[in-house]
Amino acid sequence: MLERFAHPYLLLVLTTLFWSGNMVVGRAIRDDVPPMSLAFWRWTIAFLLVLPLALPHLKTQWPQLRRGWKAVVILGVIGVGGYNTLAYIALQYTAATNAVLLNSFIPVATIALSWLFLHKKLHRIEWLGVLISLIGVATIVCRGDPGMLAGLSLNIGDVWMLVAVLTWAVYTIGLQWRPAGVHPMLMLAAMTAVGLLVLAPAYLWEIMQGRVIHLHTTSFAGIVYTGVLPGFLGYVFYNRAVGEVGASKASLFIHLMPVFGTLLSAIFLNEIPQIYHYVGIGLIFTGIYLTTAALPGLKKT
Repeated sequence: MLERFAHPYLLLVLTTLFWSGNMVVGRAIRDDVPPMSLAFWRWTIAFLLVLPLALPHLKTQWPQLRRGWKAVVILGVIGVGGYNTLAYIALQYTAATNAVLLNSFIPVATIALSWLFLHKKLHRIEWLGVLISLIGVATIVCRGDPGMLAGLSLNIGDVWMLVAVLTWAVYTIGLQWRPAGVHPMLMLAAMTAVGLLVLAPAYLWEIMQGRVIHLHTTSFAGIVYTGVLPGFLGYVFYNRAVGEVGASKASLFIHLMPVFGTLLSAIFLNEIPQIYHYVGIGLIFTGIYLTTAALPGLKKT
């Protein structure tokens, strides 16, 4: 039974389910748990859980971690302090369905930013994929009405989510500079510690603005969920699965997030997908297919 539960594909499915649930929970408890508070306590819980797994590696790998401190700080600020916080801010204003569908733009955004900042050469089919995905994003953001884009009457939550997506794309690109020879649990603990240092002042500022947590069974359960499942187990499961099946195959499972996110949003938040949602995600998936089809590492999967 335990061996079946540890199957890498099952771990990847669970990971995307946890991460999709993160969006739904962030939206569901938005009135009781402000975004900075949710981000701070999510990562505090995750840090406490990962610390026992990280400490055994600290003594032997401290030199590598210290030499790569700049990368650790930058990745901690962007990946821990940035992405989820921006997503939680977005969920104050936009539906979880929109957030999770826009989140699926990450693979294409990563490729586009690699071209822009790292001068990665793109094939024509990749350019076509980026363009089609952008049209898909615009379809979701504009609710299928191009006039909204022309009139700049966009939902501010969608804009925040796009900033979160770009932040994660930058983080993904930046992972190539993480210090070599550092155990994933130690790396996660170090980045989380940096992220918490960044989040702490923002959390205190939020409290000073009178935005405090209204703690009850639902809000408490939501906070614990974000810390334990997407914050801790999602990372552990994903890393184990990547080690067994490789990054190329593992990354494809991220495309399950729109499926899980849309279903969970409909079940728990009564967010019924509209036609423009289906059109937008269809265009984004087409763009993802075209851009990944041009990558030799993904053709074999």
